[in-house]
Amino acid sequence: MSEEPTTPGPQPEPIRFFGTTWLAHDGGYGVRRAGVAVGSLLAAAAGCFVLRFAYEGLAIADVGTFVNLLVVVMFAICSAIAFRRTWEGFTKRHDPASQAQMRGLLTIGFIGVLLAYFFRSLREAPGEQLHREEYETARAQYKKRTSRRTGNPSRKKRRA
Repeated sequence: MSEEPTTPGPQPEPIRFFGTTWLAHDGGYGVRRAGVAVGSLLAAAAGCFVLRFAYEGLAIADVGTFVNLLVVVMFAICSAIAFRRTWEGFTKRHDPASQAQMRGLLTIGFIGVLLAYFFRSLREAPGEQLHREEYETARAQYKKRTSRRTGNPSRKKRRA
């Protein structure tokens, strides 16, 4: 289903779970934000629960204190890096190549990603600030491009 633009010029980019409701905060925007907050917090809690089982599995396997500590530190560092990377991604676009390189780390630190979504959704739709800035810049550039011309350019007087 393709939507026809209602106004000429650039159209707002949809955000996951929000579509374009972030633009005017309509269409259930508040409910969606609450849903994203609750959903990401529940998913983070479920992830911690699963990681707890994995840690208990390591304890049952008696792999040793060093390996247990290594696993805990690895998940903590990866989650912290993933949180920061995701949080920064809400205000600026990352280079696609570096984002692809970080995919594995972001997967390991999924709890950090989910917590970043939770905390950001308490303030706004995750990524709304970035999308709003880009949309307003595009609208201003479009307005500047279309308002410059006055009259028919072929009727200009030529200087001799």
